[in-house]
Amino acid sequence: MSKRVLIVDDSPMIHNMLRKTLEGNGYEVCADASNGREGVHLYEKLQPDIVFMDITMPIMDGIEAVKCIKDKYKEAKIIMLTAMGDEEIMSQAEEAGVDIFLKKPFNDFKIISAIANIV
Repeated sequence: MSKRVLIVDDSPMIHNMLRKTLEGNGYEVCADASNGREGVHLYEKLQPDIVFMDITMPIMDGIEAVKCIKDKYKEAKIIMLTAMGDEEIMSQAEEAGVDIFLKKPFNDFKIISAIANIV
């Protein structure tokens, strides 16, 4: 059975890039969210195998969303997408429970490698 992936990012371009790479490598994108609150709601409803989570989004940022998900679902696998290499933000995200960081821009190889490292 293919792994189900939730994409949480406010950029349609990132959604399209990720979807193309994931589906091209046998993963199923079960949902897309454009902010953290929507991401948390979809996680609870769909319980995907993997989440790609942006940090900077409207309504609820990625770090808050990760905390909400990991509080209830310790086993959640979350890959954080970031344009920023800011140490402070990365340590906050680690404390929240992020499994892997991917810096933007990324390529297919980095995406698939990140998934291989957490599943």
